Amino acid sequence: MDPILVIAILAGLVILLLTVGAPLKPIRFVGQLAVKLVIGALMLFFVNAFGSFFAFHIPINGVTALVSGVLGIPGLLLLIVTKQFIL
Repeated sequence: MDPILVIAILAGLVILLLTVGAPLKPIRFVGQLAVKLVIGALMLFFVNAFGSFFAFHIPINGVTALVSGVLGIPGLLLLIVTKQFIL
């Protein structure tokens, strides 16, 4: 699928949700979960950016982004400790 088409569809959905609103709780929950997923991915990106000085890397995938996004800083620290001591 063409990336421009995917971006256009996502932008259209965002505009639709902003104009109509999301009165249903499941849609709001999925939206909040998606925002937390993006925030978690950004936190992992910054950890990897600063960790590159120390040869430290945590892979950014759905599970790690969701853990760091939903749990916040404690989840990110949990991933770091898991990477250092267990793996």
